[in-house]
Amino acid sequence: MTLNNSGISERRRRLGKIADALEQAIPAAKMELDHRSPWELLVATILSAQCTDERVNQVTPALFKRYRTPADLGKAAQHEVEQIIRSTGFFKSKAKNIVACSRVVEERFSGKVPATMDELIMLPGVGRKTANVLLGTAFRKPAIVVDTHVKRVANRLGLTGSDDPDRIEEDLQRLLPTSQWTSVSQRLLLHGRYTCTARTPQCQRCPIYQHCTWKQKGS
Repeated sequence: MTLNNSGISERRRRLGKIADALEQAIPAAKMELDHRSPWELLVATILSAQCTDERVNQVTPALFKRYRTPADLGKAAQHEVEQIIRSTGFFKSKAKNIVACSRVVEERFSGKVPATMDELIMLPGVGRKTANVLLGTAFRKPAIVVDTHVKRVANRLGLTGSDDPDRIEEDLQRLLPTSQWTSVSQRLLLHGRYTCTARTPQCQRCPIYQHCTWKQKGS
């Protein structure tokens, strides 16, 4: 759906009010994946696909204790990595990706995770969502993360009419000042994770209820 200028302006104003309300409700919108470096965040984010951050945080201490650097993990036997990360699900493909990704980080980028979108999405197992996590959290660059929670919340709030993550990212970019990309998208993510959930949204305690256009919202 294509919006005219007045439609965009209306959404922009409403998102501004939503952003203010979410900032009051979630003043410290922190990344919930434990990490000590961009590389650890990169690996943890790859592991978080189809898995909770809580579960990933239970797995990564043992992983990073055994493999302390990209060089270490890049040389790891895949089957040994699989045993450590098995509980995160899809462990074979994830092990393959984090080993290959770490190898590329070590060999092509001298052990340092690159800090641009174009370079990040060339890494095995890294798409725009993971790249934006790194850009926004590790490198403090404006970035909008569109995961399943942001996708759901943005649609329920009428901020986008698309199910495509890339299009949703573009829609939110048009509606937000660049300086708010990271903080607002992180708050939308947390709001979707804990309040505007998929099956049983907590509408009775929603801090942005009055700004929600979702026809199925509870009273």
